[in-house]
Amino acid sequence: MPRQPSPTKRAEELRDAIRRHNDLYFGKDSPEISDAEYDELVRELRALEAEHPGIAGDSLLDLPGAASSTTFAPVVHAVPMTSLDNAMDEAELGAWGERVAKGLEGEVARYVCELKIDGLAVSIRYENGVFVQAATRGDGRTGEDVTANVATIASLPTTLTGAPAVLEVRGEVYMPVAAFEKFRADRETENAERAAAGRAPLAVPVNPRNAGAGSLRQKDASVTAARELSLWCYQLGEVIGGPDFSSHHETLEWMGSLGFPVNPEIRTVDTLTEVAEFCASARERRGDLGYEIDGAVVKVDDLAQRGRLGFTSRAPRWAIAFKFPPEEKTTLLRDIQVSIGRTGRATPFALLEPVFVGGSTVSMATLHNRDQVALKDVRPGDTVVVRKAGDVIPEVVGPVLSKRPKKCAPWVFPETCPCPNQSVLVKADDEADTRCVEPSCPFQRDQRIVHFASRGAMDIEGLGDKTVFALSDAALVADAGDLYSLTVEHLLALDGFAEVSAQNLVASIAASRSRPLPKLLVALGIKHLGPAAGEALAGHFGTLDAIAAADSEALSSVEGVGGVIAASITDWFTRAENIGIIDKLRSAGVDFGVVVTSDLPQNLVGRAIVVTGSLEGYSREEAEAAIKSRGGKSPGSVSAKTYAVVVGAEPGASKLTKAEQLGIPVLDEKGFEHLLATGALP
Repeated sequence: MPRQPSPTKRAEELRDAIRRHNDLYFGKDSPEISDAEYDELVRELRALEAEHPGIAGDSLLDLPGAASSTTFAPVVHAVPMTSLDNAMDEAELGAWGERVAKGLEGEVARYVCELKIDGLAVSIRYENGVFVQAATRGDGRTGEDVTANVATIASLPTTLTGAPAVLEVRGEVYMPVAAFEKFRADRETENAERAAAGRAPLAVPVNPRNAGAGSLRQKDASVTAARELSLWCYQLGEVIGGPDFSSHHETLEWMGSLGFPVNPEIRTVDTLTEVAEFCASARERRGDLGYEIDGAVVKVDDLAQRGRLGFTSRAPRWAIAFKFPPEEKTTLLRDIQVSIGRTGRATPFALLEPVFVGGSTVSMATLHNRDQVALKDVRPGDTVVVRKAGDVIPEVVGPVLSKRPKKCAPWVFPETCPCPNQSVLVKADDEADTRCVEPSCPFQRDQRIVHFASRGAMDIEGLGDKTVFALSDAALVADAGDLYSLTVEHLLALDGFAEVSAQNLVASIAASRSRPLPKLLVALGIKHLGPAAGEALAGHFGTLDAIAAADSEALSSVEGVGGVIAASITDWFTRAENIGIIDKLRSAGVDFGVVVTSDLPQNLVGRAIVVTGSLEGYSREEAEAAIKSRGGKSPGSVSAKTYAVVVGAEPGASKLTKAEQLGIPVLDEKGFEHLLATGALP
């Protein structure tokens, strides 16, 4: 085994790495590693310095950021902008709570819980109610003057009524997800044009944090203005002549009254148990917010208690950041290969050095299509950023160009299908996708069966990719209809099946016969036909046979279907191989639906009612069923066509915000009951 470096040498290696990554993250807005990987370096150095006090010296950990750059004029903070210590799990959160209790000698503390916005910290200064200066955090003592750029943020008030002589507000500048997606799409379009003209591409940001920070540091403030940045304010800095406050939540209310944007998700709680519940809820809802968060911030509410707790050299003892598990990490891209889907679509995917991200270990990630590979310019051998959120398929965001090996050649999309037929791959002019158009392609056949059994379709538990491939190789199934002829004896002849697992799979296949018609429609894999159209068709026609018999005009008259889906359905039901599958499903007793009439008054016909949050008297499915049984629709998003939004506990913030922006009525559960009973708003 190689010799481990001495504690002193290892500490210096860690300090060099942290200095470099501080400069890349805070100074250049181009990090090479994820926040989680940076935190691991910091935690290792902190542990070394604690174990070997003699090597600490003037620890790098005393500084909260990086030195300011020379691009902008320096600004010395009147009140230092400290960083926060981190808690990575509930145990570390509990340990912080114990330190707070000890520091307060057992006195009870209340806590203010805030979302940890993944943006760039700024200090904003007003004199006699007039905005005069904005600065980045920098190293906590000296930041960069970004006044002209911050002035372009629409939500920032430029003048204040009733403000003190000096007021300094701290906040986080961020780029909303929608603005980031637009910026990224525009940049990729621009790069395609540059490539066509033989010019080098511009950097494409990998996440909203980098895009927002880079936008704030533009020399030309008009460029910043075009990037649609936003701001949340969360703390006071220097204040001269202002009111006296006894709690943090009072300062937040006061800032809001002056016109500063204060995040609506902030909560004041009494116990650490409630703090942990807030953190868990924020983690679950992070995808609904419309902006990126990477954790929660917990602060002691009482300002006098804060004074008694004080600060360490770099962070307040009265606050801590609870970090969520990372959803982005960097890893090695070993190879790029192509998979063939049920419609023949050829999807490039990355083979990765396994990395733990978003709650699981990832070794493969999607690259979407050949155009995306070219625009991102990812190559085998690159270090790449990988993103994963919950159950979402992992994706490669882009390369870390500073780590690209020399002579790393661009990847070339293959010309032939990887299946045994080796058929030519075709890219239509009007599509982004490249496809194998050979009907006998075994990869397409197998993926159609996998899709049929998937959770959003017939939900056949235990019938995953590997089992389908094994059944196909053994010539036991050629299409989805053959699944219902499988026996325990068939499965026991395959490797990997024991008596119990074989019985369970046969039972799961049998149970799928009773899946509702919308699930069956999705399972058939008809091009363009998704869950919403399946629900609409099933509700209108009632049975699969009625849908199969309908012409394009009748199908397209159903709201949510349209001409493209209608043409795809009629084409599917004219193909002999598909009629054969339907015959097998019918013989197997699969539920083809029934014509159901509702006895309830049809008082919501043509109205779209969105449900968000948890209702006491209804599950989400029951609430949607109550709307549909009265002729209404229950889409998953708010639009100008929405009739009303029903709000329960812990609703999606983005849906509420959009409803308010569009002036759509918002109902509580009592109002929902009135709407169901009368068809009218209360």
